[in-house]
Amino acid sequence: MTETLLQKTRRLNKTLQRTGGKPVSFQELSEILSDILDANVYIASRKGRVLGYALSNGNDCDVIQAEIVKEKRFPKEYNDELLKISETKENFQEITECVFDHETECPYPDKIVTIIPINSGGERLGTLVIARYGRDFTEDELVLAEYSATIVGMEILRSKNEEIEEESRKKAVVQMAIGTLSYSELEAMEHIFKELDGDEGLIVASKVADRVGITRSVIVNA
Repeated sequence: MTETLLQKTRRLNKTLQRTGGKPVSFQELSEILSDILDANVYIASRKGRVLGYALSNGNDCDVIQAEIVKEKRFPKEYNDELLKISETKENFQEITECVFDHETECPYPDKIVTIIPINSGGERLGTLVIARYGRDFTEDELVLAEYSATIVGMEILRSKNEEIEEESRKKAVVQMAIGTLSYSELEAMEHIFKELDGDEGLIVASKVADRVGITRSVIVNA
């Protein structure tokens, strides 16, 4: 019995519900979407890093195996072309030459591809690519794919916001720590950082104290 659009959507929603507020697994989402659509699915970040993928029937050409499956990244030239696509480009047949290696002939000239930009918060965050052989994607399938792209976009944006919040928390902690230091300790910190070779290193407190005329206890406190 063929699944309806509603049934397929519910399968996707169950994936989200199982996360329980935790980050959505792009790999799991790719696998479920691949199973529903009977298609190869690739979720890539804006920079071309493959966040999740699934191959229908577990296979694809050697070029994709080498470039995407092993490297977990779209070639830069191909990703740049994807970023030029601003709205869903559905059911186009790839040219006879390989999209990753223009000197190689594509072994699957009947591959039908749909490219869906992943946007959220007015920002391009990545690309969803789905592909299969010999059959166009139906309108219902395209609705599911675009719905999935929306989920991915929201998740990427949430992850970015969490990173920004974490960075802000770290800065706030540092500022609070600096606020508790005396003038002498702040001066000592400045000399300590000058002594360090990069972000970390080894210093001798007594030598720094003698060189700049500050007591060793101030150096240690700083």
